[in-house]
Amino acid sequence: MKRSFVPYCITAAILVFFYLPILVLVVNSFNASRFGGSWEGFSLVWYGRLLGHREIWHALTNSLIIAVSSSIVSVLLGTTAALALHRYATRLQKAHYMLIYTPLVMPEILMGISMLLFFIAAGMQLGLATIFLAHVTFCISFVAMVVLGRLQDFDFSIIEAAQDLGANWWQSTWKVLVPLLMPGLVAGGLLAFTLSIDDFVITFFVAGPGSTTLPIRIYSMIKHGSPPLINALSTILLVVTFAAVYISQHVLEDKK
Repeated sequence: MKRSFVPYCITAAILVFFYLPILVLVVNSFNASRFGGSWEGFSLVWYGRLLGHREIWHALTNSLIIAVSSSIVSVLLGTTAALALHRYATRLQKAHYMLIYTPLVMPEILMGISMLLFFIAAGMQLGLATIFLAHVTFCISFVAMVVLGRLQDFDFSIIEAAQDLGANWWQSTWKVLVPLLMPGLVAGGLLAFTLSIDDFVITFFVAGPGSTTLPIRIYSMIKHGSPPLINALSTILLVVTFAAVYISQHVLEDKK
């Protein structure tokens, strides 16, 4: 039977379509040209200017504060929501599942507008607090779904066995349940962190003065024409992202 190379060609074309723009971005971050239209030699000047750009680092600090705090809260609330959905099959849980699932399919612009109107009606001043609440709102759903998938093959008889051997609720939770769910918790936390630090649409609506995050700052830089700095910043973010994924994979392998 003659082997067809069409699927391989299609796969290769898709990979090139996805990753060639990223490669061009990384190469242009070392281009001495200000506009990147032509290659004018290898240079690290844009990375040097990036280090002295206070507004970018302030925006990055805001993004990290929001991403870390919202990820921690989302893991706690999302895990408890997943446990409730898995353990109890009632009509109330069906409504609960609908509430958890809705943010996954709701358009971001609709969620951003609705949260903006809610915060204004509640008299809340827009800032880091409103961004935090908004990010927790949609990150909970992603964490809950990841942990819920982990719970599909979970054997709760292990918890019952631990309790029969004298472990109380606290001990069986922290010494049995949490370690077994740790891969799902780590995956859900990383997903929440990635979604939070990368979010633009919802953050754009609920951000206030002095609470500019990194995606909003990048958007502002694009409008005012600073492509070399954006290329350098994006390259650094790519390196950090790949390093985080590599470390997380090794952590999950060790947990197994």
